[in-house]
This record gives sequence, C-alpha cells and structure tokens, in this order.
Amino acid sequence: MTFAVDIHSHFLPEKWPDLAERFGTPDWPWMKQLGGGKAMLMLGDKEFRPVLNDCWDGARRIEAMDAHGIDVQVMSATPLLFAYGRPPEQAAEVARLFNSAAREICAHDPKRLKSLCQVPLQDTDRACAELDRAMTEGHIGVQIGNHVDDRNLDDAGIITFLHHCADVGAAVLVHPWDMMAQQRMPRYMMSWLVGMPAETQLSILSLILSGAFEKLPRNLRICFAHGGGSFAFLLGRVDNAWRHRDIVRVDCPNPPSSYTDRFYVDSAVFNEDALAMLVKVMGEDRVVLGSDYPFPLGEQIVGQMIREDQAISPSLRAKLMGTNAARLFNLNGTGPTSPETL
Repeated sequence: MTFAVDIHSHFLPEKWPDLAERFGTPDWPWMKQLGGGKAMLMLGDKEFRPVLNDCWDGARRIEAMDAHGIDVQVMSATPLLFAYGRPPEQAAEVARLFNSAAREICAHDPKRLKSLCQVPLQDTDRACAELDRAMTEGHIGVQIGNHVDDRNLDDAGIITFLHHCADVGAAVLVHPWDMMAQQRMPRYMMSWLVGMPAETQLSILSLILSGAFEKLPRNLRICFAHGGGSFAFLLGRVDNAWRHRDIVRVDCPNPPSSYTDRFYVDSAVFNEDALAMLVKVMGEDRVVLGSDYPFPLGEQIVGQMIREDQAISPSLRAKLMGTNAARLFNLNGTGPTSPETL
C-alpha cells in the first residue's frame, strides 16, 4: 500500500487548567466532558463544538489511522486555542501548555504521531522563542493562523517570524481562523464554507502581491490548509488583474501564478475535479494529503478520494499520499520514507 502522511489533523487535550481562573478574564476555551468518550468544547459559557475522544486519545488515533491506511499523522491545535487576542505573555503560557499536551498525545507512538506547535504570533520575539523551545521538545513545525487581528501574513512582524522558521528548519501550516464578516454568516456554517476559503486566499495573496515571497528565503516550507481555499480556482482572475492594473503589480514583480512553487496546499477539497484542477495549478509536487481529522467537515475515510480516483496515476498518487509530505516536513530527510524508519 502507498505510504501515507496526513498533514492536517487536529487535537484537543482531554482537559486543561481553568484559564479564566488563571488569568482572571472570561471567555477562555475549556472542555466539558460528557462521558462515554464525548465532550463539548466550550468558549466561556457558550458551546463551540461537540468532540469525541479521537481528539485526545493517542490509541484511538492510531486505531483510526490503521483503519484508513495512514502511516503518519501530523497533529495541530484547534485554532480556537491560539489566544492571539490575549496579552502576549498569556498567549505564550497557553502555547506552552497546549504544545506540551500535543507531545503527550504523540508519546503514544512517536514514530507515527507528529505534532506542530502553536506560538503567540501577536508578539514576534515571544513567537520565535516558543518555536525554538517547542522544536527542542519534539515538534516538527508550527501551525499559525492566517492573520492576527487586522495584520495579514505580509505584516513585518509575521514576515520576521516566517524568516525565523526557515532559519531553524520549521515547516509552517497556515490555518484560517476568526473568519471575516461573521455577522453576515450566522447560520449554516457559512463562516466555515465561505469565510474560511476566502481567508486562505487572502493569506496567500498577501504573501504574493506584497512581494513578501521576494524577501523570504526559498527554503521556507509553508503549506496552506483546505486546498489553499479559493486561491487556485481564482488565480486566473488574479493574473488578469496583475497584467492590466498597475496597482495590483506595484509590489509584485512577477505574475502571481509564478509563485506556486513557493508553497504547498493540502488536498482537502472533497471533489475529484477540484483536486485535478488543484494539482494542475500547483503542480504535482506541491499538493499533500490533508484530512481535517477528526472533525465532521474533514474527509471521513482519510485518503479515500486520492486512492480511488482512477484518473490519478500511481506515481502521482504516491506523491499526493506521502512523498510530498515527507519533503514538506523533512521526515527522515527528503523524499519517501517508511514508518519503520521515522
């Protein structure tokens, strides 16, 4: 069977200290355990999301991986835990708390369970320091949100952090969060269905059109979740604007489509035609398997679409399932590897 790495999965600890009590401010996330392997993720006194013990039980995660034919799973925190809107010293303490919790889950099978840390991205110095600490703890990279308040990824402080990631060899997963225009999308999970893809496209274009990719080193390994959102499917519109409007290309010396070799996207688009277009736009080496496990909006049988799509050649399937991810996260060096050698 093709070696498989799922680069986009989430975790939640089974429990953690009362952050509202710790910091003396309301509306912190916490876990309400319901029994029977079920829980409710709370935000203050409001229900945020029902979850199962897949989130925190390493044995359960391995069981699901075996059932789905996944060799390695890369975990990252649920973005609700970022704490970007809190004082930096509190966000740094929260990051250490959840980063250590991730390593505890991975300890169940460290060859197959890998983790990305979180950092207090609102404070560049603290973010770099926590990244350095977390990498020594065993994390293989970092997950960041696609913005901090109104600061997009082209913000000078965030660019400095991304440069530091490249310097220390930390891969970066960018995940959308705190979606725009939520007051206009209060129902039907529209913030997830419309806001998330738009947020991800905004973050990619922020790096391209601002000229940030011209400043960042080419060894930066950065990936965008959910297939890069709406980026690939609207790239023709962006290129057209770049060609015909000088205000679009003022800081971007090359066509936007020429930067697709600077980043990766995951495969979480849930449609064979969409995946085919994504591969055509990004190239065969820049798409990696990502499921959004264990949440309901994720792929329910991880890797099923790639495995069963008869239009995908065996060589491309190997790249999408694992080879590209091994390169992105430097799993045992570069190129494909096997779970026995990780």
